[in-house]
Amino acid sequence: MANRPSSGSGPNQRQLRVGELIRRTLSDVLNRGEIHDPDLNRMSITVGEVRCSNDLKIATVHVMPLGGRNVDEAIAALSRNKWELRKAVSKQLTLKYAPDLRFRPDDTFDRLDETRRLFSDEQVQRDIAAQDGSDDDRPKDDRDEA
Repeated sequence: MANRPSSGSGPNQRQLRVGELIRRTLSDVLNRGEIHDPDLNRMSITVGEVRCSNDLKIATVHVMPLGGRNVDEAIAALSRNKWELRKAVSKQLTLKYAPDLRFRPDDTFDRLDETRRLFSDEQVQRDIAAQDGSDDDRPKDDRDEA
């Protein structure tokens, strides 16, 4: 039973490893300008993360152009050149199938900004301070006896 898939909801080790290999390969290909598309080659695109499906047949690539501008244009250019990018990835990977690449905007920075905004909220700061001030939920008299 050691070969059973994990019951957790997160990605397994193989999905993470393949995703990272795809991320590095795409980053290198885009950085070297190996794709013959002038629109794509004039953009500096960061490949932030690649998430693979359970069967590794679909890879969702989270990208962001430098400066965060023209995201739709970058995704359109990547989608136009999807087959050439897929071919470059398949050369580097030793998988039975080359994964289908799907490009999405990388919202990592937006989520970080939202997290910072939430942590700077006065009510959240009060709750954190109150939680840090008490080690546990027992009344003070009970803690003195323990």
